[in-house]
Amino acid sequence: MHFKRCGAANCAARLVPWLIVLLLSTNVLANVKMPALFSDHAVLQRDKKIPVWGWAEPGEKVKVTIPNQVHTAVTDADGRWQVMLDPLAAGGAFTMIVEGKNRLEVKDIQAGDVWLCSGQSNMEWSVADTRDGDVEIPAANFPNLRLITVATAGSQTPLKDFTGHWELCTSKTIPQFSAVGYFFGRDMLQNVKVPIGLIDNSWGGSACEAWIRRDLMAGKPLYDPLLAEWDKKVASLDEKQARANFDKKLAEWEQKAAAARRGGAPEPPGKPWWNSPLTGQLRPANLYHGRLKPIMPYAIRGVIWYQGETNAGRAYQYREMFPLMIKNWRDDWGQGDFPFYWAQLADFMPEQNQPGDSAWAELREAQTMTLEKAPNTGQAVIIDLGEANDIHPRNKQAVGRRLARLALAKTFGRKIANDSPRYKSMYKQGHTILIRLDHVSGRLRTVDDKPVAGFAIAGSDRKWVWADAKIVGDGEIEVHSDAVRDPFAVRYAWADNPVCNLIDTAGLPVTPFRTDQWPGVTADAK
Repeated sequence: MHFKRCGAANCAARLVPWLIVLLLSTNVLANVKMPALFSDHAVLQRDKKIPVWGWAEPGEKVKVTIPNQVHTAVTDADGRWQVMLDPLAAGGAFTMIVEGKNRLEVKDIQAGDVWLCSGQSNMEWSVADTRDGDVEIPAANFPNLRLITVATAGSQTPLKDFTGHWELCTSKTIPQFSAVGYFFGRDMLQNVKVPIGLIDNSWGGSACEAWIRRDLMAGKPLYDPLLAEWDKKVASLDEKQARANFDKKLAEWEQKAAAARRGGAPEPPGKPWWNSPLTGQLRPANLYHGRLKPIMPYAIRGVIWYQGETNAGRAYQYREMFPLMIKNWRDDWGQGDFPFYWAQLADFMPEQNQPGDSAWAELREAQTMTLEKAPNTGQAVIIDLGEANDIHPRNKQAVGRRLARLALAKTFGRKIANDSPRYKSMYKQGHTILIRLDHVSGRLRTVDDKPVAGFAIAGSDRKWVWADAKIVGDGEIEVHSDAVRDPFAVRYAWADNPVCNLIDTAGLPVTPFRTDQWPGVTADAK
């Protein structure tokens, strides 16, 4: 390296900009920083220890002050610090002051209940696009309902933070927020009467495996083919060429759109969008590292979840994968077995004339099985809320309310109906099978006052036919068909989009079920 000689004045003039950059860099390193979750209007989880963390210069002492509490920490070698606030009673508002070599103030903090709203597009689906959204939005003014959205790319390594901030729920902030999250949160606010914080952390089309640490799946026969397929895909992907192809398609579309606008015509459909498999919502562990790690270990009350469509083709695998995901989250969050409530898949796709197998029915079954595999969980059955021609049913109000029923009953002990009736047992009585259900609120009835619909019956030959069924007692249904003289098994609502009409007094639909264990269409899918 060669240095050019210069006069003293000239050298000083050249050094000044570099000194400024150096000083600015040093200040940036020294500044105490906090993640986006600790912004004005935040909701902190009441009645439990609250982790508060951030970053500063390695070895820097940091002091955190809130009313009646002062906590200190020293940053580690990576510049991270953390304190634990003592439990707070519900209420506010108060200010948190964080001091190191600089001073931060986080204002208008409330203590209440924080719920994580996660899953794929049916959780991501906005209030603006839901049924009666134009009526809901003007009324959505709840200053004690606070919202924040996580929107980062997927990653194979943990991300520290995301870009976002807490907002008060108003008619201006709610339109693009999760509809299921909002309607759930609104019901919780009005019933529990404490501030509610909602973290929208959903990504349309996301796969369950993207929300799980890879090391928990690696080396297990159930997941090895899936991981191997992804390793092959990543190795063969030319990211640079893929980006170039995308940029070319986008430029072509923008030229057509500009021409259309000049001519007063609407923009052409099919605008390209960039979603690399490397950083997208399908790659195993991507969303665990990119979407969950930035918010761990923020104190939460629990989780509501709406996902499964992407995994329907691998429903048998989901039997183990979904409980694994729940355990992964709980273990790494370090806050015990917090409540975890999900929406079962709704009805979708064309109705079938004859009974048979269904991947979506098998995914619903896997979701129901998780109730026995993971403690402190609940399932909102929505088999009556779907739309044949749209994978995104618009009635998100009912979905949010059924999830709220679960939380109010199971988390807060309210004496209200919450579980849908579920299959308990069967008894063969000659040509008839008697089905018994549990978790029935009141009595069984049909939603349309018509004969019971949705049952199929088969003998040991596994040939399914539609069955006649009638309610014969509290939680009991007799099922038979003249075409099956020696019945062996019964199924209810076992289809992508079943015609079924059994509900209980609370209006909760009977959970789809089958009594057989014959291998399904996804039994070998990995």
